[in-house]
Amino acid sequence: MDTAPDGPPGPTAAAASPPSRAGRDLTRAIPVGIGLGVLVVASIAFNPRWWYLVAAGAVAIGTWEVFKRLRQARFRLPLIPLLAGGQAIVWSSFFLGGQGAFAAFAATAVVCLVWRLFLDGRTKAPQNYLRDTAVTLFILCWIAVPGAAGAMLSDGDYGAQRVVALILLVVCSDVGGYFSGVLFGKHPMAPAVSPKKSWEGFAGSFVFAMIGGALVVALLFDDHWLKGALLGVLTVFTATLGDLVESQVKRDLGIKDMGTMLPGHGGFMDRLDSVLPTAVVSWIVFSYVVPT
Repeated sequence: MDTAPDGPPGPTAAAASPPSRAGRDLTRAIPVGIGLGVLVVASIAFNPRWWYLVAAGAVAIGTWEVFKRLRQARFRLPLIPLLAGGQAIVWSSFFLGGQGAFAAFAATAVVCLVWRLFLDGRTKAPQNYLRDTAVTLFILCWIAVPGAAGAMLSDGDYGAQRVVALILLVVCSDVGGYFSGVLFGKHPMAPAVSPKKSWEGFAGSFVFAMIGGALVVALLFDDHWLKGALLGVLTVFTATLGDLVESQVKRDLGIKDMGTMLPGHGGFMDRLDSVLPTAVVSWIVFSYVVPT
């Protein structure tokens, strides 16, 4: 997630508790963050594959949230195929693994292309067809496909450890970037996209994630700590780029947050933005670099 929301706060935000220097209202953000952590622990406490329920729910909520924002911007998107296809991608990975997820994605893409063709009516030529179908496929690639990769982390004997590793690494990157940005941030990383994100914050993310990754892989997987440090480095890049991608999407739409579902954080996608791309990299690393 960004170290601060993009754009100026509205009148409602001004009346709320004063945010920190980096733009977050910590009195609301911290309890929400703890609650999300409890949800993660609860989902894997007895059976790691219950994590699929959390992943499927996250994909559905994130897709709906983005759809609403795009509808406000007058995009015409096929909601039913997006929601149903997102669930098909996640649950196909549950039964058939990566091949099932890919097959469900391909089928959903075809259905979305055809569905949008007739969304404006059978006798009316579709308007902005190329734009809307491109955005539809973007949403699937942005939310549903990474969501399935994150869900598949729970497979195998070390499923719970993989899920914990994903969340801890993202938290390390986020916390390191936040505090380093607050204390030392002076040089903007990408001012045209996310003005509050600084190189100093990026360095803090780097240090925290490398240490966190080394500890996670050494302690949870009994593997070489250098592999964990590598995973930490990759996490910083994927989490940061995920933040920037969502920031640019919000900038294109002229909005501050994707929603208001999570007080102190914004919308649900404002928390998922860094988790989703990191889930893809984590799944690859734990499948081929840190085999379990």
